[in-house]
Amino acid sequence: MIIPWQQLNQETLTNLLESFVLREGTDYGSEELSFAQKVNALRTQLESGDIVVVYSELHESVNLMSIQDFKAQQSSTMK
Repeated sequence: MIIPWQQLNQETLTNLLESFVLREGTDYGSEELSFAQKVNALRTQLESGDIVVVYSELHESVNLMSIQDFKAQQSSTMK
């Protein structure tokens, strides 16, 4: 289930973004980004609708997911 990020408390949203960056692992890009830059990039992707905040009832957890991955996951569970 998608949780509208706009409805989250700003501190909660920041903590979620920071937690995701910490779990992300190694960045294999050509240019290493700072922690703050990664958090800001995620915030920009949320604002543009490229990624969404997803709550998993099964795992009772919250995660970030690309909108394409979310739609693909939803269509595969409908089959």
